[in-house]
Amino acid sequence: MAGPTSNAPDPRMDVKDLYREDTYSDRKVGTIRVMTPVTAEGNPDPTRATSYVGHAQIMTPAGVLPLSFEIEAKTLAEACAGFADGAKVAFEETLQELQEMRRQQASAIVIPDVRATAARGQRAATREKIQPT
Repeated sequence: MAGPTSNAPDPRMDVKDLYREDTYSDRKVGTIRVMTPVTAEGNPDPTRATSYVGHAQIMTPAGVLPLSFEIEAKTLAEACAGFADGAKVAFEETLQELQEMRRQQASAIVIPDVRATAARGQRAATREKIQPT
């Protein structure tokens, strides 16, 4: 079994930036992750703000599109109230990103491989010489 290499990242946890994660769901629309800051001992850290992250899925012709978005809120009830607006913004931003990616793909310049094109031309010329007239 090979050991760690000198180029491997150092996967150390930052004990000053720990969170407890609780997940809430209505089992219909999505979930809200409540990220509660904690100390290294696991106690709530009142010096940092709790954050709320919404998760939803939108069905598209290409399949399920997962959405993840921050919800500005101070309580779980506020996060629930802001869920729909956050999901709409995340969906619109995701669509804009997909349209930009599609636009970039459509405008990409395709440069043929000169050697491959030349080789195909030589094979075609060889076939013409071989065929009887």
